Amino acid sequence: MNRSHVISFCFLLAAVQTLMAAEKPMVLSRTVQVPMRDGVLLATDVYHSPNVEQAPVVLMRTPYNKGRAKKVAERFAAAGLIAVVQDCRGKYESEGIFYPYDNEGQDGFDTIEWLGRQAWCNGKIGMWGASYVGATQWLAANEHPPGLVTIAPTATFSSFYRNLYLGGALRISLITRWASGNSQRPEGAEVTKDWRGTLLHLPLSEVDDEIGWSMPWLEGMLTHPRHDGYWNRTEVTDEIVDLKLPMQHIVGYYDFFSRESVNNFTRMQQQAHDPETRQQQQLILGPWDHGSIGRAKVGDVDFGKNAVIDAAGENLKWFARILQGHKPEQDNADNPVRYFSMGDNVWQNATTWPPQGFTATPFYLHSNGKANTSAGDGSLDLCPATTAEAADSFQADPDDPAPACPVTEKRPLISATWAPVDQRPIEKRSDVLVYTSEPYTEPLTFAGNAQAKLFVSADTPDADWVVKLIDVHPDGFSQNLSVGILRGRFRKSEQQPTPLKPGEVYEITVDLGPIAAQIGKGHRLRVDICGAYFPLFDRNPNTAEGPFGKDSKISTEHVYHDPARPSRIILPCMP
Repeated sequence: MNRSHVISFCFLLAAVQTLMAAEKPMVLSRTVQVPMRDGVLLATDVYHSPNVEQAPVVLMRTPYNKGRAKKVAERFAAAGLIAVVQDCRGKYESEGIFYPYDNEGQDGFDTIEWLGRQAWCNGKIGMWGASYVGATQWLAANEHPPGLVTIAPTATFSSFYRNLYLGGALRISLITRWASGNSQRPEGAEVTKDWRGTLLHLPLSEVDDEIGWSMPWLEGMLTHPRHDGYWNRTEVTDEIVDLKLPMQHIVGYYDFFSRESVNNFTRMQQQAHDPETRQQQQLILGPWDHGSIGRAKVGDVDFGKNAVIDAAGENLKWFARILQGHKPEQDNADNPVRYFSMGDNVWQNATTWPPQGFTATPFYLHSNGKANTSAGDGSLDLCPATTAEAADSFQADPDDPAPACPVTEKRPLISATWAPVDQRPIEKRSDVLVYTSEPYTEPLTFAGNAQAKLFVSADTPDADWVVKLIDVHPDGFSQNLSVGILRGRFRKSEQQPTPLKPGEVYEITVDLGPIAAQIGKGHRLRVDICGAYFPLFDRNPNTAEGPFGKDSKISTEHVYHDPARPSRIILPCMP
């Protein structure tokens, strides 16, 4: 063989080797059946690199089809982890009957225990995932399975009651739409096409039938508005401080899980019994809603490229440090909180939440009694009333509840979003009170937990007060920043509701949740108050009859802002 033939052969051999390497899978996967304590088998996909014989394991347990996690699982496996994705009991390829959340604790324990016995597991196990998948982490961790080293719950809860109820009001569109797509449908049953009629139906206890078929688990959730023993199976808030687990918490301000996720971080960082655990908590808090984590465009607002993060990449960096022992490229141990400031659209670091260096600052409501609509005389400033001011009032009609966001052809009622959308059409309604500041000549920056302190009354045994915090742009665009709701009879307690006495004035506190924003130069700060946020929350029939009541009443609600009754919002502002 002459020299030219040798060279040609070498090139051919190299090409064949390259082709073979390209055809060789970077990640291998297989499906196994994992037995639970009652013999039910759960379908489980295992992903690993061909050259990995033993490694840390990261587990996802999902009711949404394990195959949908394939891309992320392969990414984790390519990074040297063994990724395991399992269909929850009764879902897709797994055996058993699905009952939301009921078996996730013990099934999670059994799965983690099984993983720990596999030769390819090095004894270190983590969990990841969002929403329901995040909840499976809390419920499993609370069972204290051997080998579980860390969890990364994104946009989720540790109290399912507080997932569904805020201030006594029910996130009705959330749970009913979820139920319609995640419950076993009897043969011949069809999902309602009249969602408005379904969500307005009374009594609330029959809404599952109005969806299309009986769902006892949903009826149970709809008929237990009190935070009582019914919820114990999915309530681990008090127990999580016993856990000895590093945790990564990711959520957005507009996510309906924002309060729960942030509170979980705060509880673990400040109250965990184990000092080391308190030092191993991370919070990433961005401008997203539940379906837009990591994106720039949320609702009608583009927060810019700074808002974009790689959520799975953040999980991967966390697991690399906690499970694989890799030192991070940048040591953020002194800054366990990263939060996004809306308006100036920049990320900030902090040692805790709420961030230090901000001062609780009241902004007082004012008017001459005609704050209805954005064309009314409602105003907002730093000075409490020094002279008598007439109270504002509106009528909350349960048959025509104030919508959560403007209804259009592109965004029908049932597609109402938690994301930021222009509030101006809603602010034209006479049942919405609007209080607006003068344009700011210098930016107003705040970060922390916001709330409203209102003096109110109603002429019915129950009524809702919805408070929205809004950034009014120079062009008039009215951007909702945060929202809170309080059902009057739950003003004192989640456990023991107390009807209102018609005409009596009460001071109430409305939680507006975690927020960080800058009201820019030329922008105005605004507060909207109304009696509904439908259909994101159920409308209040105003009768105090509860979920079995069939009647409704129009409520005349008052908001007072005189020297003796200074209604206000409180923002954690930068001095």
